[in-house]
Amino acid sequence: MDITPTPLPGVLILTPRRFSDDRGFFAEVWRDTTLAEHGIEIGFVQDNQSLSRQTGTVRGLHYQAPPHAQAKLVRVGQGAVWDVAVDARRGSPHYGRWTGVKLSAANGRQLLVPSGFLHGFVTLTPECELLYKCSDRYAPAADGAIHFADPGLGIDWGIAPDRALLSAKDAAAPGFGDWQSPFDYTGPFPWEERYPAPPVEAAPKTNAKLSAEPNAGAAAELRP
Repeated sequence: MDITPTPLPGVLILTPRRFSDDRGFFAEVWRDTTLAEHGIEIGFVQDNQSLSRQTGTVRGLHYQAPPHAQAKLVRVGQGAVWDVAVDARRGSPHYGRWTGVKLSAANGRQLLVPSGFLHGFVTLTPECELLYKCSDRYAPAADGAIHFADPGLGIDWGIAPDRALLSAKDAAAPGFGDWQSPFDYTGPFPWEERYPAPPVEAAPKTNAKLSAEPNAGAAAELRP
């Protein structure tokens, strides 16, 4: 397992090793003891799967509030997405900053989104299948969303907001600045010492972009 920090502290790219031959490939995408050796001890209890039929479908930005907050390990089984995480922990030095990573069936990358972060994605291909592990079970009363096109966050989705395909819930979601976050910053995650975020140019705390692979296809980046 190759583990790469993104410019947003706590968020990691996990790339499983693939064993290929003329039939295809095999990969071990998650093992608790492997991640524990890297300081990542998260008890995943639920696996989810979604299929988005059209390019330009946006799902997010989603969260589940405490005491049912969820960490997620996200990967793509078919197609490709631009996957986004936003630090929503009050008191965090990176509050309101975001990072984006291109995940695809071809590149095999996974994004580790810790609890206390918003998560969302836009599909870059049709018939896009997303697979992700969650550290807490679905709790409808704790489920919430923030509008994906909030100007204060300034996320580059690579699509005009009025062309995004949204659910009614996501279209009606409040803006980040109109929302009282239920998450508090309690310090760095245990794996941050081993996988510190790479340095980035100093930038204002608002409209901060931390992107780990621009839509066209790079690998991890962070901006304001």
